[in-house]
Amino acid sequence: MKIKPVRFNPAKIRQFLQSNAISLSVSLVLVIVLVSLLVFLLFRINAQDNQNLTITKQLKATAVKLNALQNQDQYKINLGLKENIKNIQTSYKTSLGLYQRILDLKAQKQDTSDLDKQFAQSLDYLSQLNYSSASASLNILSDDIKKTEDALAAASLQVSISQNVTQSNTPPGSGFSVQSVATDNGNFTVYIVAADLNSTRVIVDTASNGDCGNNCPTLPLSDYVGRNGAFAGINGTFFCPAEYPSCAGKTGSFDLLVMNKNKTYFNSSNNVYSTNPAVIFTGNSARFVGQALEWGRDTSVDAVLSNYPLLVSGGQVVYGGGGDAKFSQEGARGFVSNKDSTVYIGDVLNATMQDSAKVLKALGMDNAMNLDEGGSTALWSGGYKLGPGRSIPNAIIFVRK
Repeated sequence: MKIKPVRFNPAKIRQFLQSNAISLSVSLVLVIVLVSLLVFLLFRINAQDNQNLTITKQLKATAVKLNALQNQDQYKINLGLKENIKNIQTSYKTSLGLYQRILDLKAQKQDTSDLDKQFAQSLDYLSQLNYSSASASLNILSDDIKKTEDALAAASLQVSISQNVTQSNTPPGSGFSVQSVATDNGNFTVYIVAADLNSTRVIVDTASNGDCGNNCPTLPLSDYVGRNGAFAGINGTFFCPAEYPSCAGKTGSFDLLVMNKNKTYFNSSNNVYSTNPAVIFTGNSARFVGQALEWGRDTSVDAVLSNYPLLVSGGQVVYGGGGDAKFSQEGARGFVSNKDSTVYIGDVLNATMQDSAKVLKALGMDNAMNLDEGGSTALWSGGYKLGPGRSIPNAIIFVRK
């Protein structure tokens, strides 16, 4: 086969190139762009893979470090310290409460030497961080304190029986009475003083002349009665006894609203929004309010005293339980109450707070409010009927008009 020679026509080649120059340029640019994009994407994908790999390695390394840390002695020590702190807090709270109950018994002139020894042993266990032995010791101590408290209540009951306690749910019309009141929680002995507000003026007397935050003066109930020429009286608000360790830096102080016989208001600034109840005496009436914030600072009245809890309002029990842990313990429960224009002060013996509320309802009280208790328990009517207990910062006093 004979091959024909190829002939190049320069003119035709030039014409072809001229006619296709634009499309070739565009194609070339597109190729360059696509290649560049591909290279970029490959680079990014590779970089992302490297980053993921780095993150994975870091996570694994962190997991290894965490595992190592958890197995280190210091970590375990920290967990142990956390548990120790919890035990210390629990034991401290328990021991403090028991110690305060011992102090209350001391204030009521009870022999607590054996309880003191038991308490010292419990503290020794705690000092050795022997929490199991400390817990067992504190439980035994609590039971023994309860026995002493019950014995004290029983002794009071024996005194009551010797005074021919009457079984009656009717409160006295006047003067002092000891009677047994029946409730659905059982029968309770009540020491009670009644006074007609038409012939009796109720005042609050205070040992201090004004607000006091620490080392505040206190007096025995008999001193309040004597210096006012009163015929009856009872301890007033909760306060911080000097013996209580928890009261360091605020001994003798009380935080509740009070207006004394000199028309001086105590703790006014920190009771502006107080939700604690209060009683106000003026003329021949007694007014109980559910919250002290409902009361202004009127000085035309005879007396104002706030405490808690409110037990009876409108003839019905309003205390539903709860509050301080001591409220569920049995003991002497002080109260101030009224029925029409007769006002009453007294103590329900060997009762919980719920028992006290039911007793006062059973007595037909319109309103009733709890007062301080424990080692501060004191009731005077021609002499001490209960107490004298420890010295107190304020008292409710009955004075004849």
